[in-house]
Amino acid sequence: MSTTPRRALIVIDVQNEYVTGKLPITYPPVEESLRNVGLAMDAARSAGIPVVVVQHLGPAESPVFARGSHGGDLHEVVASRAYDHHIEKSQASSFAGTDLAQWLAGREINTLSVIGYMTHNCDNATILHASHAGMTVEFLSDATGSLPYSNDAGAASAEEIHRVFSVVFHSSFAAVQTTAQWIEAVQSGQPVEKDNIVMSSQRGYALEKAA
Repeated sequence: MSTTPRRALIVIDVQNEYVTGKLPITYPPVEESLRNVGLAMDAARSAGIPVVVVQHLGPAESPVFARGSHGGDLHEVVASRAYDHHIEKSQASSFAGTDLAQWLAGREINTLSVIGYMTHNCDNATILHASHAGMTVEFLSDATGSLPYSNDAGAASAEEIHRVFSVVFHSSFAAVQTTAQWIEAVQSGQPVEKDNIVMSSQRGYALEKAA
């Protein structure tokens, strides 16, 4: 039986560093994800869903997200909109070293809807933290994004990273959907169901066999 969702929308690290700074998001295109961040925040406000804005900040001398820098500032899409709670963090998870868990518990929130950056880093850490704490989690895949990596372990495009993390999230940790699908669910008051590891893996085996 599905639990009636008592949602909060968490807007993670939508800061200039990811748009015009040293870590530009490339997939989905950042202008597309920013537009959807604004749509999700507006829909949450209209539905009475609390909005939590998270801002990653380091010391003033940090090469990225430096306190007081343009890169560390919230992007205008978020800064121009109302929100209910603001969190500063210095680690990947929005729960680490912050009052997020207590704030959500005090409002009896059982469903955390995640948007913002980056899919594979701070979104991932927050989703896993919330899931392990027993919360239902939703991930709006077109209001988020990744950038490419290359290091001694290999290389992966932004699209690959975003796609693979989204598939893994939906198999167990978070119901993955578009912003439009999430807004429809919000307006109807319905939960969005994720898949499960067994069914996801069975379909995966079938695809490998057919290849």
